[in-house]
Amino acid sequence: MEFQWLNTFITAAECGNFRRTAELLYISQPSVTVHIKQLEKELGILLFHRNGKKIKLTEEGKRYLGHAKRLLEVYQRGLEDITSFSQGYTRKLALGISPLIADTILPYVLKRYTKQYPEVEISVKIIESVDIEQAVLNEEVDLGLSCLNSNHPTLISELLSKDRVILVAPHDGRDSESAPPLDEEEVLTTNYLITHNHPSYWDLLCRMVKNKYPSIRMMKVSQVHITKRFIVEGLGVSFLPTSTVRRELLEGRLLEVDCHSIQLPEANTYAFMKYDHSKQREFLQFISNYRL
Repeated sequence: MEFQWLNTFITAAECGNFRRTAELLYISQPSVTVHIKQLEKELGILLFHRNGKKIKLTEEGKRYLGHAKRLLEVYQRGLEDITSFSQGYTRKLALGISPLIADTILPYVLKRYTKQYPEVEISVKIIESVDIEQAVLNEEVDLGLSCLNSNHPTLISELLSKDRVILVAPHDGRDSESAPPLDEEEVLTTNYLITHNHPSYWDLLCRMVKNKYPSIRMMKVSQVHITKRFIVEGLGVSFLPTSTVRRELLEGRLLEVDCHSIQLPEANTYAFMKYDHSKQREFLQFISNYRL
């Protein structure tokens, strides 16, 4: 049996047309027909009912489709594995990382890690923090880095770092040495407060801010990088983890506002794993030297 026949069969089953199958696979339509006939001969069954240009899976074809997909997946995974091995990789590590963590120091850490461990093939999947736990449970990734903790009984959860949350505002154009510091009350009552860009601390923080400044206007924005862009453009202010705005503060695009009347939270980073194996432990030990 040729694996190319399986690929042609699966593609034809999904698009329901031999002409379209030929276009997707960059082969001729007669080749599609030959592949299907050869596979039918090999299996001793009819895979498709043909009605003019339209095709429809037979009962046997529908039953075999799942087997064909699994066979092709095993074949392709084998090719990927041997290719990785020939390129010098002897181990693999799949990471599930929240967008917020991926946008901070992690690229730098990964660059250092791959230099120190060139035999490890890293794959990174960007997943929202609320979904990382399930990805680890389903073994879609070996290790998850999340802004939310996990209490699932079958997962190992470890606190990686704590990050100070600060109030940030756009640069006001004044000289930082001679200008008076920005006033918390003025900043919060004359601007939109951009909220819910971090998955862990906003509900409680919003209540505290509302109690102190009842007339404050709020705007929900779901991503930190968009929040930062909005602040730089003068659309509002926000409470953000220090690590996410370190560069903007150093470059003078954002300013930190001293906040005395509101108890500010911490933003934590957690690691989840289903198995406490050497590859996961090695990576966690490496990144423990850096502040995420």
